[in-house]
Amino acid sequence: MKPETLELLVTRTMPFGKYQGRCIADLPGDYLAWFARKGFPTGELGGLLALMHEIDHNGLGDLLKPLRQKHG
Repeated sequence: MKPETLELLVTRTMPFGKYQGRCIADLPGDYLAWFARKGFPTGELGGLLALMHEIDHNGLGDLLKPLRQKHG
């Protein structure tokens, strides 16, 4: 995984659905778990959602703190 991929989690927003416009890193764990059960979208968005699910599920959210501070 490239460091830039983690930066995308704090800069990209959800393009559709209940949480449209919310930063991917701020999506609720239950929402990410729903995607994990039902299937992630294809492409870059699906990869980012899957990565965020793994980070959230494993309690690694603190990894994103420096990136959140960097990107305000």
